[in-house]
Amino acid sequence: MKIALMDSGIGLLAAAAATRRLRPDADLVLSSDPDGMPWGPRTPAGITERARAVARAAAGLRPDALIVACNTASVHALAALRAELEPGIPVIGTVPAIKPAAAAGGRVAIWATPATTGSPYQRGLIRDFAAGARVTEVPCPGLADAVEHGDEEAVARTVAAAAALTPADVTDVVLGCTHYELVEESIRAALAARTAGAEPVYHGSAEAVAVQALRRIGLEPAPDLPRTGGLTVLHSGRTSALPDAALGYAEGRLLADRQQVHQH
Repeated sequence: MKIALMDSGIGLLAAAAATRRLRPDADLVLSSDPDGMPWGPRTPAGITERARAVARAAAGLRPDALIVACNTASVHALAALRAELEPGIPVIGTVPAIKPAAAAGGRVAIWATPATTGSPYQRGLIRDFAAGARVTEVPCPGLADAVEHGDEEAVARTVAAAAALTPADVTDVVLGCTHYELVEESIRAALAARTAGAEPVYHGSAEAVAVQALRRIGLEPAPDLPRTGGLTVLHSGRTSALPDAALGYAEGRLLADRQQVHQH
């Protein structure tokens, strides 16, 4: 079994690590785009073009499923990727976990990139799934880039700026960009310093996306299986290795444990 994940950069690590934990026997293909990133500032057509190239590179290794482990690409390119690859390869998109976050009707903060914050897409999700909750959209300029480059000082600075925009009585925090899940501990620490009362509940997408990918190919999670799955890394279509920045995160180190670079 082979599951591919795609993103502009290392935001796919969270979903890849979740997939590895749920199915240690799965071969993983990580297809990213260092030549074209960041995707966020591009036009929707430009994002779709880059996403298609990255998806095609992954599809060339004949995976059983493809996870679009990027909120921006899921917003702009998911329909195009599905039109091209399905039904041969199921394509699973990443949607910010607004629905579960709002289920309790509390005070929800959605941390997202400036491009996603206030977008018709995110506003539609809030309208459809967060009717009973009070929602604050929190733009996080520079945070994804800081995570991508493993720049701890920039992560701390951008997290602090976003925390300052987050209501003190927040009950649920949606991590609306896959990169943010890699620095969840930093976000928790920043918000713990300013929120009153109980710690907010954090809602990422990695686990849900991994479970959905398995479901689409008819498999159950089996975390106790032997860890036999290999790892192939593609950078803008070229066989490569995990970048150094990836090894700064627990998720990257988990994956590097079993890295096998397959030439093709």
